[in-house]
Amino acid sequence: MQTSINDLIEITEGKTKILVPSGAINEKVPPRDPAFFNPRAKLNRDFSIIAYSAFWKNFEGPRIFLDGLSGLGARALRVANEIKNVEKVIANDANPKALQLIRQSIQLNNLHSLEISENEVCRFLSIYSTKNQRASIVDIDPFGSPTKYVDCGIRATIHDGILSTTATDLQVLHGLFQDACKRRYYGVPVKTKYGNEIALRLILGCICIVAARLDIQIEPMFADNEMHYYRTFVKILNKPGNLENIGFILHCKSCGNRQITKERIDCCDVCESKIKLAGPLWIGKLFDKKFVQSMLEEIPNHSVDKKCEKVLRKCLLESEMPATYFTLDEIASRMKVAPLALDKTIDKLQKNGFLSSPTSLNPTGFRTNCKIDEIQKIFEN
Repeated sequence: MQTSINDLIEITEGKTKILVPSGAINEKVPPRDPAFFNPRAKLNRDFSIIAYSAFWKNFEGPRIFLDGLSGLGARALRVANEIKNVEKVIANDANPKALQLIRQSIQLNNLHSLEISENEVCRFLSIYSTKNQRASIVDIDPFGSPTKYVDCGIRATIHDGILSTTATDLQVLHGLFQDACKRRYYGVPVKTKYGNEIALRLILGCICIVAARLDIQIEPMFADNEMHYYRTFVKILNKPGNLENIGFILHCKSCGNRQITKERIDCCDVCESKIKLAGPLWIGKLFDKKFVQSMLEEIPNHSVDKKCEKVLRKCLLESEMPATYFTLDEIASRMKVAPLALDKTIDKLQKNGFLSSPTSLNPTGFRTNCKIDEIQKIFEN
């Protein structure tokens, strides 16, 4: 249901009423005045609600949520309205017009736990970066890269809390601007069919490196990408950081072989061609199996897109699988044959003694511990 209120429209997302500019619904590119709102990012916010609800379900500590770049407050409003027993939600933005919209939406939903802050994001987060002031969940959802806010985001997150970030600088993360990627994320990508996974690992690698400098460890809990964004959820652990999960993805353009390693290697171990390096980046797990299961269990308690369950079930299957994935088209193209169905591909690999699962990052992607030359041999028979 949508009701016009002057130049605003009242929409319902999840179980929450939100006032948004009419142009955000009616125009192809949502306007930034009076405040930016992207209705197509609903799935992004749905996953956040499930993740935060799953996290707080077993969390003993202050249930405080900081939304550093709130915009017109869609995420903060939904957290305050849809998650039980939230103590305090603070929506911060430097745009007073956006904050006025949040105030109106607070009244629409009769919310009492949501407060408003008008400040630059790092100044806002610094207020909550001392003992007994930190939040259990800190959310940073900027235009472009989140890297300039990672340091202050970590400082504002309590031990065992969650830091969640969004990145939308896809051209940088996909290798169009290598120097910019190195400056922002400390590593560079390689253009591959699994470029979205490399992007997520570059983001996590950056967070890990910044955290290590602060004597903090991170533990990735969940990650996803949809359309124009990459989103990561990491647990912040107040103990000396280490870089054991920082390394490289080696990719051979000649034969399609890929490998995870701590060291730089120049030569492909399958075809001996010169190899491309992506990184330094995160080479550990992207998903915490127990946390993903908890997210799945939370779905019936919320009004979210049906796609959430499908994605999470794939995350559960791939949570302990090797890094990087293959696509059906990639294998078929190399073999010059028609692609096999995904379920048949996975079944064939498993019957030949290899691990294999679908991936949440690509509808025709699969993970396996089988190397490219062995995959081709199996599919020739």
